[in-house]
Amino acid sequence: MLSKVLSGAIVGLDAILITIEVDIALMGLPSFAMVGLADRALEESKERVRSAIRNSGAKFPDHKITVNLAPADLPKEGPIFDLPIALGLLISSGQIDTKIPLDNTLVAGELSLDGSLRKVNGILSLALLAKKSNIKRVIVPRENAYEASLVEGVEVIAVDSLGQVLRMFLGQEEFKPVKYKKLSFDNNLEYGYDFSQIKGQESAKRALEIAAAGGHNILLKGPPGAGKTLLARSFPSILPSLTFEEAIEVTKIYSIAGLLDGQTIITQSPFRAPHHSASHIGLIGGGNNIRPGEITLAHRGVLFLDEAPEFPRLALEALRQPLEDHKITISRSSGSLTFPSKFTLFLAQNPCPCGFLGDRRHTCSCLPGQIAKYKRRLSGPLLDRIDIHLEVPAVEVDKLSSDLLTESSSVIRDRVIKAREIQRQRLKGSHVNTNSEMGNKEIKQFCVVTQEGLDLLKRAISSLNLSARSYHRVLKLSRTIADLSSSPNIEVQHIAESLQYRGREES
Repeated sequence: MLSKVLSGAIVGLDAILITIEVDIALMGLPSFAMVGLADRALEESKERVRSAIRNSGAKFPDHKITVNLAPADLPKEGPIFDLPIALGLLISSGQIDTKIPLDNTLVAGELSLDGSLRKVNGILSLALLAKKSNIKRVIVPRENAYEASLVEGVEVIAVDSLGQVLRMFLGQEEFKPVKYKKLSFDNNLEYGYDFSQIKGQESAKRALEIAAAGGHNILLKGPPGAGKTLLARSFPSILPSLTFEEAIEVTKIYSIAGLLDGQTIITQSPFRAPHHSASHIGLIGGGNNIRPGEITLAHRGVLFLDEAPEFPRLALEALRQPLEDHKITISRSSGSLTFPSKFTLFLAQNPCPCGFLGDRRHTCSCLPGQIAKYKRRLSGPLLDRIDIHLEVPAVEVDKLSSDLLTESSSVIRDRVIKAREIQRQRLKGSHVNTNSEMGNKEIKQFCVVTQEGLDLLKRAISSLNLSARSYHRVLKLSRTIADLSSSPNIEVQHIAESLQYRGREES
C-alpha cells in the first residue's frame, strides 16, 4: 500500500516542501530501502524508526519497504524526517485509518528509540513554508511548538511521542492546537553591561550613540585597557528591540543554525564576537553543506571583531562585499545560496603591536617597520567602509575613581529610538530601514545640506582626499547626527562632527 506524508527540507534559510512516499510490497524479501539523496543521518533514521514503532505499541511491517523523498534531485539531511517516515509506515501497513486527510498537514520531528520526540532545527522555516503553501496544520515536537506558533494562520499540534501521534490518528486523542500568549516587544530588556558603568570616554559614548542611531560601522583604536571591549559589549544595550518582522527573520536564522538555546524567539539585536582565529568560512559562511557564517548570525545586530588586525587577511577582506550589499552569496559546485548580512561592524584595535604607541604613560617598544606592517593589516578599502574612526585614549585616574554618575543606557537608547523613528517615517515605502543603508537615490532625496554645510564638505573633500564612497558615508553620518538633534536639514555643525570621525590615514 502506498502513502504520502508532507514534510520540509531546509535549503539555506528557507524550507522546501518534501513529499515522503512510503510503499510496502507484500511480495519479495523483507527490506528497508530509502531513496531521494538522503545523507548519513537520514539513512540511520531507518533504525530509529524501526525501534520507535515497536516501542510505541505498533508493529513494524516485515515486508519490502521503499521510502522515496521527493523531489529526488534535492539533497536531504538531518533527522527531521523521522516522524513523517514512521507515520507513512503506519499508514501503509494499515495500522492508521487513512480517512484522515494528510494533504493539509506538514509533519516533522526526530524520534528517539523509545518513540519520544526530540526537537529539530528549522521549525520556524517549516511553519512559514506551511503558510506559504496553504497547509493549515503542522505536527511538531512539543519543544518546537512555540517556535512554530509564531506564524499566524497555521494550526500547531504539539506532540511528545510517536505513540501520541498514533492515538490521535486512531481517534483516541484529540488533535488539539496549542495556543500561547503573544510576546510583547518593548525596549526594557535587561543587559549585562550598561553605559553608566563606563567611566570617562564621553567622545566614544557619543560616537556609539550615533552608530546605534543610524546603524553605522565603527572602529575604535586605543591602548590596552582603555575600555574598547567594554564599550563594544555595552553597545547592544542602546540598540532598539527588534520589530516582530525582524525578530522572525533573526529567529529563523538561529533556529536553522541550532543556536536558539532554549529561546523561543529572539527579540534582542544579536551580538556576535568571534575569536580572531576564525576563518573566512567561519565569518561569511560556507562548507560542504553550506551553513550561515558570523555575518549572517549578526544579521540585524552587531558583529564585533576585537583585535581586528589579528584576524586573517582573507577573512577581513571577505567582509567588504557584504558590507555594501547587506547579503552574501556563497557558490559551490552543488549550487549557490544567498544569506542576509545586514549588520553593524564594530572593530577594535591597538595602535601598534605592543599597544602603547602615542600613550603618554607608557613607551612604545615597536620598531617602525612593525608598526607599519600592523597598520596595513586593515586594508584601505575595508577602512573606507567604516563610517566612524575614533581614537580611545586611556582613562584618567580621577575619572576612574570618581563617583559621578553618567548617563545610563536606557537614557541613550530613548534618543536612539527617537532617531530611528524619524528614519523609519522618512524611509517608509523603501527597502531600507536606517540611514547607513541608504543608496545614492535616497541620499540625493533625503540628505539636504545647507549652503554652509555644503561649502565645508567641498573643502573637506579636497583637503582630506575623500573617495566617492567616503563622501556618501559622510552625508549619511551627517543625516544621522541631524536626526539625533531633530533637524530637518543637515547643518554645518552636523557636517563638521561627521568629518571628525573620518580616518586620518585614508587615501
